[in-house]
Amino acid sequence: MCRMNGLTGKKMQKIFKAIGPESVHSDARSLVEYCCFRFLSKDSSLLHPCLKEPAFQRLIFVTMLAWERPYRSRGDSQAKVSEKHSLQLKRRLVGEEAFVRIAPAVAGIADWTTAHNLFKALAGNDQGISFTSWSTYIGELLKVHEGRKSYQFKDSAQLHNERILCIASGGKHPVLKWENNMAWPGKLILTDRALYFEAVGLMGKRNASRLDLTVEGSLVKRTRVGPLGFDLLDSAVSVTSGPQLDTWVLEFVDWGGEMRRDVWYACISEVIALYKFIREFGPEEGDQSVYNVYGAQKGKARAISYATNAVRRLQALQYAQKLLEEPTKLVQFSYLQNAPYGDIVLQTLAVNCWAGPLVTKVTDQEYQSRGSPKSTNEATESSSHVFDIDGSVYLRKWMKSPSWDSSASLAFWKNSLSKRGIVFSKNLVVADMNLIEKAAVTCRDKYQVAEKTQATIDAAMIEGIPSNIDLFKELVFPLTVLVNNFEKLRRWEDPLLTASSLALAYTLIFRNMLSYVFPAILIVLAGGMLLLKGLKEQGRLGRYFGKVTIRDQPPSNTLQKIIAVKEALREVERYLQSLNVSLLKIRAIILAGQPQITMEVALALLFGATILLIVPFKYIAAFLIFDAFTRELTFRRQMVLRFMSLLKERWDMVPATPVVVLPFEDDESDAPSQRKESSNVVKPEKQLKQ
Repeated sequence: MCRMNGLTGKKMQKIFKAIGPESVHSDARSLVEYCCFRFLSKDSSLLHPCLKEPAFQRLIFVTMLAWERPYRSRGDSQAKVSEKHSLQLKRRLVGEEAFVRIAPAVAGIADWTTAHNLFKALAGNDQGISFTSWSTYIGELLKVHEGRKSYQFKDSAQLHNERILCIASGGKHPVLKWENNMAWPGKLILTDRALYFEAVGLMGKRNASRLDLTVEGSLVKRTRVGPLGFDLLDSAVSVTSGPQLDTWVLEFVDWGGEMRRDVWYACISEVIALYKFIREFGPEEGDQSVYNVYGAQKGKARAISYATNAVRRLQALQYAQKLLEEPTKLVQFSYLQNAPYGDIVLQTLAVNCWAGPLVTKVTDQEYQSRGSPKSTNEATESSSHVFDIDGSVYLRKWMKSPSWDSSASLAFWKNSLSKRGIVFSKNLVVADMNLIEKAAVTCRDKYQVAEKTQATIDAAMIEGIPSNIDLFKELVFPLTVLVNNFEKLRRWEDPLLTASSLALAYTLIFRNMLSYVFPAILIVLAGGMLLLKGLKEQGRLGRYFGKVTIRDQPPSNTLQKIIAVKEALREVERYLQSLNVSLLKIRAIILAGQPQITMEVALALLFGATILLIVPFKYIAAFLIFDAFTRELTFRRQMVLRFMSLLKERWDMVPATPVVVLPFEDDESDAPSQRKESSNVVKPEKQLKQ
């Protein structure tokens, strides 16, 4: 790396000691970072041009090895070490820490948020990444970049200067678009803004249709397809452009495996998540304040380049057959949508894209940073801009997302400006981490905790227990109507009726008439029952009054009935599994399965008991009614959402009590000593929404 910088090793070391802090002068790992980052900081392309050279690929691999083991053994001469490394390079493995630190610094190779998942994909079952896997990945990545440049679309005017990301042109891997139970083969193209489908008909190819993915409310989800309404084929995705626009159902036929649909799902979801990120964290269209910050006009293009690079890396891994079971973990915007601490990482990405030096003069109050010691209270703190590690400014008026006001966000930005190393750019910092890297490390740690918790939940899910869903829905229908009417009152859909109900409720409370409410309800209920009894005895209610009526399923053959029963059982099973997991979590809290959470819940219960003992019940009831009827109002909605998000995060961190399943034992079995215990195997984490 020293030669790539045009300097000798000794000269580079002198410069490093001259400009670096004293704490890192004797740190060989920081010296490796300095030599590497100094050269890489000279390039700002999407894919580093030197990657085309095998020597540079080898140099980056050796740099990662050097970062991992920066000190050589005693007694090894320079020549002996060089010979030893050249002979054993193909057998050496790069560890995760070295890969996550060096690889994202090379343009196009990885990003800071998903580098650890990329490492797992490249390493596979090994302890690290071999040079063969590394060179294969780089080679496939270069092929993907060159292939997209050389491709020409039939109607190029339709692309509107869009960048092509993925192409499915049929042949051995056809794409079918399902419409009215009919499948049409064709050519599918994904760009950085839309999907294009060019159907193949009897008279040749038709004009390409376009589905915009930049519209708010766009959605992609996995789905099943099949002829004549039989949803047997689990190889399709459903893509919707906005809440009231078209929906495409696309099937990806893959004769060689099952990952093709999942890869396309990840690519499409990445484009949708990209524009959701731009809407939430970027300036509004036509916002003139972008001209007050140098380089902010290119922020949207930077965000798009991050997404396109992620999609191309995913394709390279697909061609190299190095995919994870869940490809969405390899594309950052889609991955961060559901990852814990993902909002904070998205904030750092927004600062990385749109922040820059101010080109116009602003007041001291506007310029004050969240991390500045001038901040004296949260009001001042929340009204300030944020700064990147190189001094770039991200304006307060661009912070439209509610996540900026969360406690985690305030804590992160308050402690984010400590500089301990040498800063080359926003992304390249020697002996320290950039902002994205800091947030990504916390996100990764929280995700690992969530994985372990989810593993306990997966182990607790036991299959079975059929039920009649239609009958259950009919039986609870009166309760459903009651709940829906209460929700209408709570949401102020009829303000006059809601106000009257509140007036009646508060009159009963403050007139000390609560003790009469429950007896009155029982009297009304008893009176209604006696009235119905009398009417029925008079024959005035009809013969069918009180019978539960459900509609039969439409005529179907045996196969359709089996599929319907299976879907019904699956729905009930999912509900029962979720219920069992909740009960197991409550059991774990009560029995101190997680001491810290048990302590927090116990303190909360003690606090509630104290309130009930000290405060008169009528004031508590009045407060609860006020809370229930103001949650959906504008002045409280964001606060309630943040509180519910905090509760959900804490609940998701509670592990379920382990479940032990004993094997079936016949009555004629021998001694009880022959019994064996078998527990559920902990499965890998699957991103389930509970």
